Amino acid sequence: MIGQAIAFFIFVVFCMKYVWPPIMAALQERQKKIADGLAASDRAARDLELAQEKSAQELREAKQQAAALIEQANKRANQIVEASKDDARREGEKLIEQAKAEIEQERNQARDALRAEVAAFAVSGAEKILETSVDASKHNEMLEKLAAEL
Repeated sequence: MIGQAIAFFIFVVFCMKYVWPPIMAALQERQKKIADGLAASDRAARDLELAQEKSAQELREAKQQAAALIEQANKRANQIVEASKDDARREGEKLIEQAKAEIEQERNQARDALRAEVAAFAVSGAEKILETSVDASKHNEMLEKLAAEL
């Protein structure tokens, strides 16, 4: 038994001197790798959270800018529409004034032509009246004849 105890003691010393340090070094290295991995995952989680917050903030800013651009475009479109309406209104008024002036000119020409025709009829009637004697029955007959010609 003492021999076994001595052999066991030698085995324990041998293990403590040659086997135990590499096993402990491997365990400590493994423990350090696990701790580093956990720290890295914590950093990655914080970085992910910060990136998500930053992307959400940039998305809000982009939406605000887009809304501002859309509003500005709508205002500009309304301005263009109003300007076009004003231009069309002015052009319409101009065309109406031109048409009125044309109508007035044509009316004056028609009036002048009518006056000339009435004057010609008056002269023609006077010539016919003067050619014949001033007799009331002939005068009425002449007026009826002129009326028929008209």
